Amino acid sequence: MEQEPGGAAAALLRQKRAALRRRGCSFESPSSVSEDLGCRRGDFSRKHYGSVELLISSDADGAIQRAGRFRVENGSTDENAAALPGTWRRTDVHLENPEYHTRWYFKYFLGQVHQNYIGNDAEKSPFFLSVTLSDQNNQRVPQYRAILWRKTGTQKICLPYSPTKTLSVKSILSAMNLDKFEKGPREIFHPEIQKDLLVLEEQEGSVNFKFGVLFAKDGQLTDDEMFSNEIGSEAFQKFLNLLGDTITLKGWTGYRGGLDTKNNTTGINSVYTVYQGHEVMFHVSTMLPYSKENRQQVERKRHIGNDIVTIVFQEGEESSPAFKPSMIRSHFTHIFALVRYDQQNDNYRLKIFSEESVPLFGPPLPSPPVFTDHQEFRDFLLVKLINGEKATLETPTFAQKRRRTLDMLIRSLYQDLMPDLHKSQPWEPQCFCCNFPHEAVCADPWGQALLVSTDAGVLLVDELYP
Repeated sequence: MEQEPGGAAAALLRQKRAALRRRGCSFESPSSVSEDLGCRRGDFSRKHYGSVELLISSDADGAIQRAGRFRVENGSTDENAAALPGTWRRTDVHLENPEYHTRWYFKYFLGQVHQNYIGNDAEKSPFFLSVTLSDQNNQRVPQYRAILWRKTGTQKICLPYSPTKTLSVKSILSAMNLDKFEKGPREIFHPEIQKDLLVLEEQEGSVNFKFGVLFAKDGQLTDDEMFSNEIGSEAFQKFLNLLGDTITLKGWTGYRGGLDTKNNTTGINSVYTVYQGHEVMFHVSTMLPYSKENRQQVERKRHIGNDIVTIVFQEGEESSPAFKPSMIRSHFTHIFALVRYDQQNDNYRLKIFSEESVPLFGPPLPSPPVFTDHQEFRDFLLVKLINGEKATLETPTFAQKRRRTLDMLIRSLYQDLMPDLHKSQPWEPQCFCCNFPHEAVCADPWGQALLVSTDAGVLLVDELYP
């Protein structure tokens, strides 16, 4: 008996689920958050990505201030693994979901000959379709690339090119499982459409990044203490120099990450770098405005507290009280990277805290998480932070916000473009002299009038002609 399409894949999926259940994983729906959280507690997850712990803090009276579940990555916890420095492969360090997978419109459509269409699906929700004929992986093999923009997200597809058969818009939409829609999609010729579609594409995820950098002295256990450090240390400055270049904010023309580049209201300098095409601005606590009157340093917290990812550079010995995410009062920061510098051995130690809902992201920390090569540490840290922010954007909270924003942008763009679609064509003929008594042989404009040649002679016709 022939197996129905997809049967083998479904059977394989059931086998994998059964194996994972034996290891304590539960499933509610494919790729669900609960499934992900369950798998994190397996042996593989603990070995490579740490365990999930309940981290709490208390005030002077012993009352709990904040409690949350964070995944703690501190290198391998496998007791049978040989804990040797450098037991990680350089090839493990790579960006996940790189731009050439996500920014299709920017890479393949912008500035190239392509068509953009607008339409409504069966639920009367607007959608946009972009189609171009491009080269297949620089192999001189033409293929169609198509992007479907909907409120639920974007779909991308590559379709083969045939010189004898033109691919219709309807067939492209059918290949993207959109078979029912209102009438036929209309092509858009609006000059601003490319800019508008770039804005839609930016909703897929971050292109540029802003990361917080918080300096913590030995023994500091509250965010008020950490944010109140007016200046850093020599080791902290060395770390900042490793991260990027110190730039002057006033007059800065690159990515600013929300900092003021006109009036120095957010400080005079900042740290900036570019990594694999991504611009990164660091919100450095000691470079943001300091206030002697404001113990809570609201201006500093306003920026760092609204960063998805924050680096905490903590001074002191390994035996000193360790940083915990519960020390920072922020509901927005989902990932903390704890960095310690060992001056005696000239190496960096890294520890990662990720809010429980954040999907797993790489690269996994080496065992032990100690880096003697400073440039390799920089690369590892930047990749880890960029991947971490991308993963955070897939959590339910951020995904819902992104969908709402995308829906709003698509509807707004649809409303802006629809009036243009119903306007008359600019060269549509209109009758202005319906009772002209002669047959015109030819005509030519003459100022605000029309010079017409007929068998009866040459006549000058203007708007006053009866």
